Amino acid sequence: MQDQAGGNWWLQVGGDYVGYWPSSIFSYLADSASTVMWGGEVFSPDAGQTSTHMGSGHFPNEGFGKASHIKNIQVVDSSNCLNPPSDVGLITEQNNCYNVQSDTYGDWGTYIYYGGPGNNHNCP
Repeated sequence: MQDQAGGNWWLQVGGDYVGYWPSSIFSYLADSASTVMWGGEVFSPDAGQTSTHMGSGHFPNEGFGKASHIKNIQVVDSSNCLNPPSDVGLITEQNNCYNVQSDTYGDWGTYIYYGGPGNNHNCP
């Protein structure tokens, strides 16, 4: 959510604000955004090294209790109201190492399962 006083962008998890990005660090995000992303990311300075687990280390198709998830994903509109995202697209670069899936369901709203074990599954 963007606060009206300073224009800072706040991250809310459940009913708690857990952090913010000051408006001063954004060149093009003064009033709105065209894309919002959720998920996981791993990094290694060696491009061929992908042994790091993402999330819990389980693939999304293993579901609740195994795979990492983010549920009830919402975005803020120009009136500062929360809404489910539209046109959710999924991106994965090495789907035999890490993957993502999304859907909408009951109290979970829009959700994603994401993650994977890394090169334990013959990543390139």
